[in-house]
Amino acid sequence: MNTRQHAAAVALAMAAGSFSGASLADVRIGFLATLSGGGAALGQDMVDGFNLALEERGGKLGGQNIQLLKEDDQMKPDVGVQAVQKFIEKEKVDLVAGVTFSNVMMAVAKPLADADITFVGSNAGPAPLAGKLCSKAFFFASWQNDNQAEVLGKYATDKGYRKVYLMAPNYQSGRDQVVGFKRFYKGTVAGEVYTQLNQPDYSAELAQLQAAGADAVYAFFPGGMGVNFIKQFKQAGLLGRLPLLTASTVDGTQLPALKEMALGTLAGSFWGPDSANPASKAFVAAFEKKYGRIPSQYAAQAYDSALLIDSALKKTGGRVADKVALRNALRAADYASLRGAYRFGPNGFPIQDFHVFEVARDAGGRVSLKQVGTPLKAHQDAYAGECK
Repeated sequence: MNTRQHAAAVALAMAAGSFSGASLADVRIGFLATLSGGGAALGQDMVDGFNLALEERGGKLGGQNIQLLKEDDQMKPDVGVQAVQKFIEKEKVDLVAGVTFSNVMMAVAKPLADADITFVGSNAGPAPLAGKLCSKAFFFASWQNDNQAEVLGKYATDKGYRKVYLMAPNYQSGRDQVVGFKRFYKGTVAGEVYTQLNQPDYSAELAQLQAAGADAVYAFFPGGMGVNFIKQFKQAGLLGRLPLLTASTVDGTQLPALKEMALGTLAGSFWGPDSANPASKAFVAAFEKKYGRIPSQYAAQAYDSALLIDSALKKTGGRVADKVALRNALRAADYASLRGAYRFGPNGFPIQDFHVFEVARDAGGRVSLKQVGTPLKAHQDAYAGECK
């Protein structure tokens, strides 16, 4: 064989190998997340959590080879729509998963629904998609946006806080969170402030807060917004003086930057890294071993969404063409979730327990989250009755 013949043979073998590898992908999943900008840590934890579940199963879910196609929406709705259209039209995916922020989720919901694509959400849970805009093709392995705030509204009422000041960025999830808090809080709202999305400076808002005479604060500032807010809250002399109740503001993506500064802050969620659930303990240990950090709820949600898909593919024998069978299998949620037992409501959102956590040191002396109560049990979102 001469040099030219040898080169042609190698090229042919490589092409055959590439084709063979592609053919092994029995199920194609498009994973959309925010992987750049101020929310990148959230999206990266989601990708890492999903990949961990996939790696533990040898690249398979439900016994099927998985090709995971990842796209960064940059926290921009139009970029998210372009990515979803690419998944649908070019990549011919069988399912779409992920989505970090609710402004993106609201934008991609229509193209997903119009194409009748099965969607497994790993974070964002906008109120409209839980109610009148619900879809039989959508399943959220996280929570409906209002829920994390609702549990803190209940907690604030139980603690007897008379006047609470509310703060959140002005976008879908921020508005949902404030509505959720007020739904369960029976005291007086001392003030309700909406900031710009990704706003870095909160000095003006904190000055207004100090003048409001509140005896507690509720804040929702995910990603880098939360780091900036907590630092400025402390610099203003408010941390430790006013009880601070938060959602997505002192989670596992922000605590590595905040450390001791956030001690004593309270957070609402359906899951924390100190969960006694055996499945959760195994996940936390595996995540820490692989990535060298405590997993956030975003990692846990994405890992759980992979387990949900795994359970559905097992039930259907890997068949994705029969969408009714696949969605019925997803709705069954027949697997060992990190949060413990839960079930889906008619709108595809979980009915589950919600806890309050305190930022505290764990057994290893690291700053993490410690569960201090479960004000809402088997809790369903407020919009399920609107889903037809």
